[in-house]
Amino acid sequence: MQKHHKNTLWLSLLLLVLAVISIPALHLLKTKLNEHPKIEQMPSGYRDDVSQLNKTKVHKIVDVAEDPVAMQNQLKEILIYAKQHHLKVSISGAKHSMGGHTIYPDGIALNMLPYKHMNLDEQSNILSIGSGATWQQALQYLDGFGKSIVVMQSFSDFSIGGSLSVNGHGWQKSSSPISSSVESFTLMKANGEIVNCSRTENPELFKLVIGGYGLFGIILDLQIKVVDNATLKFHSIAIDPQQYTENYQKLVSDNPQVQFAYGRLRISDKHFLEQATLNYFTKTDEKLMPLVQQQSKNAEVRRIVFRGSVGNEYGKRLRWDLESSLSKVSPYAVFSRNEILSEQARLIENKDPNSTDLLHEYFIPKQYLAAFIQDLKPILKDSKVDLLNITIREIQQDQDAFMNYAREDVFGLVFLFNQKKTAEQEQDMRTLTNRILDAALKNQGTYYLPYRLHISREKMRLAYPQADEFFALKKKYDADEIFSNRFYLHYR
Repeated sequence: MQKHHKNTLWLSLLLLVLAVISIPALHLLKTKLNEHPKIEQMPSGYRDDVSQLNKTKVHKIVDVAEDPVAMQNQLKEILIYAKQHHLKVSISGAKHSMGGHTIYPDGIALNMLPYKHMNLDEQSNILSIGSGATWQQALQYLDGFGKSIVVMQSFSDFSIGGSLSVNGHGWQKSSSPISSSVESFTLMKANGEIVNCSRTENPELFKLVIGGYGLFGIILDLQIKVVDNATLKFHSIAIDPQQYTENYQKLVSDNPQVQFAYGRLRISDKHFLEQATLNYFTKTDEKLMPLVQQQSKNAEVRRIVFRGSVGNEYGKRLRWDLESSLSKVSPYAVFSRNEILSEQARLIENKDPNSTDLLHEYFIPKQYLAAFIQDLKPILKDSKVDLLNITIREIQQDQDAFMNYAREDVFGLVFLFNQKKTAEQEQDMRTLTNRILDAALKNQGTYYLPYRLHISREKMRLAYPQADEFFALKKKYDADEIFSNRFYLHYR
């Protein structure tokens, strides 16, 4: 354990030293970041999501029961009440979607987070888990068995039911989206009936609920596959973005020891989108240690360094230099698989009440990645919205979700922007989103649906030609449209 702690701490200390090249500058930055008043608490009877741009008055918010039987009876009563009073029902977990996907005006808002039971079948390596559990809770539970999650997002504080509802994906090598690790799930339909959904039982509902944004029913219990935990060593190299696909194939795809991989594009004005890093983790025989949580103090320093890049060219260059320096310490950076997966969104938390951080994601077939990056340069340079990060992740073809975004093997480019909470910046973001999607469509790509609703119904159908059939099937399974949200209002 001492060696493991020493290696992790050594890396953290190096990051700290690099970050504080100018101690007075960092102190000034920290003071500035802490000057912001606390974000206003949500008034009673209102709902919002992580975007902080969808504050909505709702009829009531219901925290579901922890006990399965009590929860099922509770939900059946709510559905009867909703139908009798002509109310809509929206479903939420950690609320990390950004377009009102978990909210309906004057509707009933379900909070599924209390429903978080879990049980591991060690013979089949199947985890039974309540849809309100977060990935972090699952990782902590599985760590005691020497097991880990197969596929999950880069942050662990999302709910498992929510992740399935958006069909999230991870950065696990050669993996399809999260749905590929799901054996089955139970679903409560609008009439209160509970059905089991899998690839062989109610297969149409199975495909619709995955990436279905809570429109077909309430996900209750999931059966997901788990794998052995492992000890992994970090590697990072600098590459030319135009050769990213070739390097990825050679260093990641062709290496059976790699378990995780992601790329990052340089976003400072100097060398804008002209440099990249490819970062990956290989399996090692070093002794596996229990899950170690990063100290809050270290997380706060890392957050300050990240926030220091907001609207700041020097901060962006500093971050790039810091991240690039990781390649020099990769032989010392050894982590457990669960430790890597335990990263939480608070690492980059924005505490400024006057701005918000927003995600985009575009999925590009591998052969078009270089052309897409070239097309991005003038679009992003012309934008007034502050770009904070672009990460590249591999996603293999998805054969599960009806509204699938990976119709072949693709690279997902995840963008993080900082947007001021003004009407002008909202319009700037709308314009930017449409320009990037135009470039994605030009390169045979598509975009991810859980984010801001800035794409028109018509253009959305260019990216998702199956959308009309999807919404027709919604009416088949929920004729009264009991389950609804802002996403459905915008795109149906």
